[in-house]
Amino acid sequence: MRNELIRLVAEGGGSPVVLVDVRRRMAGRGAWLHPSNTCLALASKRRAFVRALPGASEITAVQSYLAAVVPPADTPVKAGKPSKPESGSED
Repeated sequence: MRNELIRLVAEGGGSPVVLVDVRRRMAGRGAWLHPSNTCLALASKRRAFVRALPGASEITAVQSYLAAVVPPADTPVKAGKPSKPESGSED
């Protein structure tokens, strides 16, 4: 489960910028987030970044990362061949 999350850290020097720690090796306290725009919006609404990473509130870098990594919600998912119904379920 943890390998599905992205690690976020506050940029050093007391800056309010939240960065994505892609390699999960940056120094300092980290916060974890599901890589989805829904979770980002919810965390921002609940002020989770300010609580988890004191003083950090600027999430532009996280938004840019998610825009590059997460496909938009309205993008159709490519489906495989439709499967045949199981025997007896063709009522």
